[in-house]
Amino acid sequence: MSKNINIDDERRNIIRRKDDYLKNIVSLHKDLSEIHDLDAVLDYMLTKARELTNSDSGTIYIKEDDKLNFSYAQNDSLFTSNLDNKNLYLNASVDINSKSISGYCAKHGKLINIKNAYKLADSLPYKFNSKPDKKSGYHTKSILTAPIMNVQNKVIGVIQLLNAQNLEGKIIKFSKTDELLITYFANNVSMHIERTDLTRKMILRMIRMAALHDIEETAPHVNRVGAYSSELYEHWALKNEVRKSKIKLMKGNIRLSAMLHDIGKLAVSDLILKKPARFTTNERDVMKFHTIYGARLFSEPDSEVDTLAYSIAMNHHENWDGTGYPGKIEDIFSNQIQIKAGKKNNEIPIEGQIVKICDVYDALISHRCYKNAWSKDQTLQAIKCGSGTEFNPKLVKYFFEIYDTIDAIRKKYSENNH
Repeated sequence: MSKNINIDDERRNIIRRKDDYLKNIVSLHKDLSEIHDLDAVLDYMLTKARELTNSDSGTIYIKEDDKLNFSYAQNDSLFTSNLDNKNLYLNASVDINSKSISGYCAKHGKLINIKNAYKLADSLPYKFNSKPDKKSGYHTKSILTAPIMNVQNKVIGVIQLLNAQNLEGKIIKFSKTDELLITYFANNVSMHIERTDLTRKMILRMIRMAALHDIEETAPHVNRVGAYSSELYEHWALKNEVRKSKIKLMKGNIRLSAMLHDIGKLAVSDLILKKPARFTTNERDVMKFHTIYGARLFSEPDSEVDTLAYSIAMNHHENWDGTGYPGKIEDIFSNQIQIKAGKKNNEIPIEGQIVKICDVYDALISHRCYKNAWSKDQTLQAIKCGSGTEFNPKLVKYFFEIYDTIDAIRKKYSENNH
């Protein structure tokens, strides 16, 4: 009798997941069309895929040349809070060949459904890599690996789900229904992966153009500041009980917007930007206008990213105690702008406060033409000392709470990796 009840429960569960999928697919493209950041799309995709298959863990790889680059991961057993987001910034890749499960999937464009990773037949060309399990203490059993195909029917990535669970939480094999759902789902979101990847690449092209003018404005620097800012925003938002749906959307938008924080430097003279020494008082005053020049680029916003980019450009040099710049400017297009007393405390938008601390941290710990990189201890001490003067004290506290993630980002986007 108990067995029949369990079978009926499983059937109801499959029907429920089909119904959920049909409901979700209607709003899928609408939701994704509002997301402009690649990481946010991958997060959304992996969350939905795991909900549909009731799986404990998952990873998405994006294809670049002959490799699959580790791009996003979720694991309910290992990553128990956003303090664990350091795992999102691993520098890892898989060769596209038949030796690994994900590599085989990408090479041949075929879905792979494995009941038990530790009991693969010797005749299979691919093997299960148990090293991550041994390192983390996780135990992988069932695996569903599917190619992500674009409209040209080319593999652009791979989604891999681990450990499907039944209603009682027992690990089971992924079903045929799971196979159909994940294949259809993966192919439907491919266009959004390509769209947001293009958006990020366009921003990085703008940064490369700026780098011709400002040697400090490198792709690794803006990637670091963008990633730091998105993680610090998420932690702040959770502490302030912001809705998780809004956090997911805003986290991606802030990442993209923060990458553009210094784009206004394009309007500042090379004689100042490329000076291999500290600025004079007059040069420093001229440099302050890069905040206004940057804001002008986003003064007619078409999206939330534009709105945030405007705010960040204007406010990322404001200090918590009011000693920053440019202050309250009534007309950013005026020919007679004067830098006024800085905004103070929560007069500064939260996104400006966040990028402020992230930009200063990266500037201190990185090499500059006028200074050597500070040590980690020196840099963190400077951040602590700036609490209550340069920085919002609560954000300083949150910054240190997620420092493992901050450090992982710094290593992933180091100058040596680009």
